[in-house]
Amino acid sequence: MTTRSAALPARGAGTGARIGFFERWLTLWVFLCIVVGIALGEVFPAPFQALGRMEIARVNLPVGLLIWVMIIPMLLRIDFAALGQVRRHVRGIGVTLAVNWLVKPFSMALLAWLFIRHVFAPYLPPAQLDSYVAGLILLAAAPCTAMVFVWSQLSDGDPYFTLSQVALNDAIMIFAFAPVVGLLLGLSAITVPWDTLFISVALYIVIPVVLAQAWRKALLARGPQALAAALARIQPFSVAALLATLVLLFAFQGGQILAQPLVIAMLAVPIVIQVYFNSGLAYLLNRRFGVAHCVAAPSALIGASNFFELAVAAAISLFGFDSGAALATVVGVLVEVPVMLSVVRIVNATRGWYEARAG
Repeated sequence: MTTRSAALPARGAGTGARIGFFERWLTLWVFLCIVVGIALGEVFPAPFQALGRMEIARVNLPVGLLIWVMIIPMLLRIDFAALGQVRRHVRGIGVTLAVNWLVKPFSMALLAWLFIRHVFAPYLPPAQLDSYVAGLILLAAAPCTAMVFVWSQLSDGDPYFTLSQVALNDAIMIFAFAPVVGLLLGLSAITVPWDTLFISVALYIVIPVVLAQAWRKALLARGPQALAAALARIQPFSVAALLATLVLLFAFQGGQILAQPLVIAMLAVPIVIQVYFNSGLAYLLNRRFGVAHCVAAPSALIGASNFFELAVAAAISLFGFDSGAALATVVGVLVEVPVMLSVVRIVNATRGWYEARAG
């Protein structure tokens, strides 16, 4: 088994080279997708309306295909055999699970109620308030899968903790995503289309997990190099699918954004607050329980980041392309990289303070 020091470079060494070009500039790509999508939607409304009508059981077929191309490469990286490592990091994993499933969705529901229904309500379209709240809840109910590995590397996190935590979160998400979302939407007085919610879970979690794991097993039968080569080949398709989905979304959202140009900034406020709150909570709890920094750092980052691809897919399925819910989840994509990079800087800068804890 490779030691942690061999698996990752020393803290601060080559940090800038460890995040991919696309991930580093994700916020810029989203802004470009906003511009391109709005322009195309205004100039060519008919083709986009035709794409929006291509649905079965309220699931949009073009977006469903794009989401699969996006999600399956991410799930292909997950090794569910890593669940056997869970017992090595019981306290760190316990903290992360508590923050991911018992704190984050509920804290986001509270922040959404406070900011969307009260503080910013006079400045937002009244018909979309419930939809914005629903989108923020969907975003917080899906723990991050792929980008977590980037954040863990940047903070010199224990790779075996990160892998086992992500595998465990994915396993839990299969069973917990729909009940948590349904409960919080119900508490927020938002009608829950349960049939569509369960279809979304099957389409965007269960089936992709099964396909990705079957594909992973087949690749590993030919050796680890075959898996690495396949991941390298399909990564561009995953990126292209994400950008195409964002263009489609903003083609439908263009009129709303042009009429309310500050709506994105207002939706970003509760997202940013919940990231700092949940990452800080996980970090401090790990310190309180005497967890090593190489586990506490990725625990804080996993506790705060979101599986925005799943949230976007579920929002489109449940509420439609032109809904406030879809827009709210896309704002999560917009703020993900700069906010999470700031959290990485914080946990790296406070490592000395963290390790100086009593005992």
